[in-house]
Amino acid sequence: MNRALSSALTRREFLGAVGALSVGLGLGAAPAAHAASGEKIPVGLQLYSVRDQCKNDLPGTVAAVAKIGYRGVEFAGYHGRSAKELRKLLDDNGLVACGTHTPYESVLGDKLKATVEFNQTIGNKFLIVPWMNETQSKQVWLDRAKLFNELADQVKADGMWVGYHAHAHDFKPIDGVSAWDLFFGNTKADVVMQLDTSNCCDGGADPVAILKKYPGRARSIHIKAHGGGPEAVIGEDKVNWAEVFAFCESKGNTQWYVVEHESGKDPMDAVRRCYGALKKMGKV
Repeated sequence: MNRALSSALTRREFLGAVGALSVGLGLGAAPAAHAASGEKIPVGLQLYSVRDQCKNDLPGTVAAVAKIGYRGVEFAGYHGRSAKELRKLLDDNGLVACGTHTPYESVLGDKLKATVEFNQTIGNKFLIVPWMNETQSKQVWLDRAKLFNELADQVKADGMWVGYHAHAHDFKPIDGVSAWDLFFGNTKADVVMQLDTSNCCDGGADPVAILKKYPGRARSIHIKAHGGGPEAVIGEDKVNWAEVFAFCESKGNTQWYVVEHESGKDPMDAVRRCYGALKKMGKV
């Protein structure tokens, strides 16, 4: 997600406009199996990176993403497609859904059942809520933590995970404790911590320190450059990628690296360069 609150709001509006149902996937090999076998953590793409292309030609865009080499895609809206249509699109291109950013409202009450059913059809396992509004109330974040613990229990029987994605405001202190720590410090290990490396930096936090504080929680992580300018890709920025990858591949329980790049003049070229950078680093 985006690097400023105003941008995050734009994304929030986008998510609200494109869908009320959602998901996320990613139960590939268990993380311990990755480490033991030497198998690399698979790399997917957050399709918000190429949102305009998806809007204009979803099949062509997904095919282009697969051709680059990405193994999965994380949805941010479905562009009017049914679950069966999306599953066929993925299968036709040899891709899996490595997650979907599903609006907060879609995991509440009787909407959760429909969300789970949609995701079962497209093969998703990770139900990642991409946004919860900023608040300076500790109790609100504690209540949210309690809710996500309950949601995690509810979706476990369906072989799914529920999680939350980082925005800059999540790292602001509330009486000395960040919203992120209030939430993840009070949720069980089954609640996925989808850190966004760039948003974390935007919030004034160190992604490596955040990851180390919550071992085993980063089953899915957004790999996004920060500090190198709008065209910079992974490795051309200021994130300590060596430490990020070392943690994810040892103590993170990480099952998917999810690339996101939002500010390139040519979005498809940007995600292609991101993949190339990871290839040079030996991650794909």
